[in-house]
Parts: sequence; C-alpha cells; structure tokens
Amino acid sequence: MAYEAILYDVSDGVATITLNKPERLNAFDDQMLAEWFAAVTEADRDGGVRVVVITGAGRGFCSGMNVANEAGGRGVLRSEATTAVRRHSLRNSVHPIPRALIQLEKPYIAAVNGAAAGAGMDMASMADIRFASTTAKFGMTYNRMGLIPGDGGCWTLPRIVGTSRALELIWTGRLFSAQEALEMGYVSGVYEPDDLQPRVHEFAAKIAQGPSTATQLAKKLVYRSANMPFDEHLDVAQMAMFIAQSTDDAKEGPRAFMEKREPQFKGW
Repeated sequence: MAYEAILYDVSDGVATITLNKPERLNAFDDQMLAEWFAAVTEADRDGGVRVVVITGAGRGFCSGMNVANEAGGRGVLRSEATTAVRRHSLRNSVHPIPRALIQLEKPYIAAVNGAAAGAGMDMASMADIRFASTTAKFGMTYNRMGLIPGDGGCWTLPRIVGTSRALELIWTGRLFSAQEALEMGYVSGVYEPDDLQPRVHEFAAKIAQGPSTATQLAKKLVYRSANMPFDEHLDVAQMAMFIAQSTDDAKEGPRAFMEKREPQFKGW
C-alpha cells in the first residue's frame, strides 16, 4: 500500500509507523486513520516484523482529532450527521485501530516525541510500553471539549496508572510532563529529543532478536490473565509453555547458555 498520511519503514525486524501530519501536530483524519490501520495490519502479517513502533513526525506525537474539523462538523464525530449515523462514527473510523491492536501479538511500542493529547494520549496508551522525549506533553483533554475518552482510554489508562490517578487525569484534563509521566509509571523512560528514536529502535531491535514466539505468547498471557482466575491462568500458561517448548528457540536458549555464548534465536 502507498502511504501518504503516515510513513512506514522496516529495519532490524522493527516496523516503524510514523504519523506524518506535522503541520497539525499529527491530528488524525479519515485518511490517517485508514493508513494507520493498514500499517498495523501489514506489520502483523509480515513474518519479518517482530516489533512495531509508533511515533510522530515533527513536534507532536498525536494531538488527537482535528478540532477545527470537529468544530465545523466535518470531523470524525460527524456532528452534521443524523443520530443513526453518528452513533457508529467512532466504530467506523478510530475503533478499527484499537481492535487491531487487541489482536496484535507482536510488541507494540510508542515513542512519544511531542504532544499526546486527548485521543492522541489514548493512542499512546494502546502501546504495550511507552518511551518519551523530554519535550513530550500528555493530557486527557476530552473534558475541555465536553467529551469523554472514546478510543479506549477509560479501559487502558486505569490499567497503566491505577483507577484513582486515571480518573484525576480524565476529570481535570490537565497537561503533564514527560517527567511526571515517568514518575507515575505511564512511560518507561525519558530521553532527549535527538536520542528518543535511536534509543527506542535499539530497545525494539533487541526485543526483535529474541525468541519471538515466546515473546508473543507472554504478551498474550499477560493481557488475557488480567480477566481470569489464577487457576485458569495456570492452565492457559501450561498450554502456552507447551507451544514455546516446541520451538527451536527453546532448544537454542539452553544450548547457548551451556556453551557460554549469546543465543541466536530464529523466532520459531
């Protein structure tokens, strides 16, 4: 697929999706959403991709919906449409992305290079791990628009920072810094702007070199186990372990340990 509203690059087993509307801080429209979904799908289906990174071009990560378009009734929420049409506005535009990410077993990492506001912060919250530039700003700014988080933020954010902190951020809509995001555990690391992309790629490439079947099974187990009893978790873990033990990588790991060398995992 030819992309315009995003950039798509694969190297070292890492697919990098770059939101590419820097003149408006990567606020999304129908084109960007469609291409974003297509890129996630492409990365998921590509056997050479083992990790996916999402970031933004220019000064912003993603400022969410295009406020000017929304105010004019031309945006994602389709305020000019009938209620019957508008009730599916998110399902038919933004929601394909979080639905695709729920199914994505490959690690999904956000490199938050600038502002992540409203739906943009929701998009960052969909990542498994987030890293940020020192210039990044975060905010659940829906309240300022008289709206609620509609892209999964009420589900993802409490699972990252806890219920009370999530509600405080949602109710106030306040902006907070990358340092505060680090302190509350929302991001895993903060880097200078020029160091962010190289450091995130280095981290992602290291994960990509690992035993990808085990990595993906572990991710799936972490998310699925959040909603199951412990005894059921153990049963599912047994099945996942059976699959992992059946891979060549499960033989390479112990062999490399005994030979005192770094393992050369194949991913299967």
